[in-house]
Amino acid sequence: MGPDDAPVKLVEFMDPECESCRMFFPFVKNLMKKYEGKIQLTIRYVPFHGNSKFAIAILESARKQGKYWETLEILFKNQPAWGNHHQPRPELIWNYLPMVGLDVDQIKKDYKDPAWTKIIEQDFADARELGVRATPTFFINGMPLRSFGYQQLEDQIKENL
Repeated sequence: MGPDDAPVKLVEFMDPECESCRMFFPFVKNLMKKYEGKIQLTIRYVPFHGNSKFAIAILESARKQGKYWETLEILFKNQPAWGNHHQPRPELIWNYLPMVGLDVDQIKKDYKDPAWTKIIEQDFADARELGVRATPTFFINGMPLRSFGYQQLEDQIKENL
């Protein structure tokens, strides 16, 4: 998300089932709007939770329909229902997809693509190499966020503008 020539390359390692990622998502969205055209956001996956790989496959399938960000937003909005750690119900995700205008029949075909497994494995390997131990974890122009928090993230972005 964001232009290729943006001066700030923001990489977020996230897990769609992570509660902290869900809580931090509005802040990232706000920063993207506030610094529109100046930040390119790349999402990388670290599937620490049990249903994350399924959710990631859905997200990547939604990307093929041009609905990645809308799908991420609806998954985060409904995460307490489908991603509850005591009683996870990932099958509920199917109910949310029409809300963002996805062709669910096509998603049901696409989410089985083995390419998603390769993306997840590569992201997870890169995360390990970079020392990512929690989600969300941010890198700004290749440098890790020095201290976690919204203001710290914005400050480090501003330093790179």
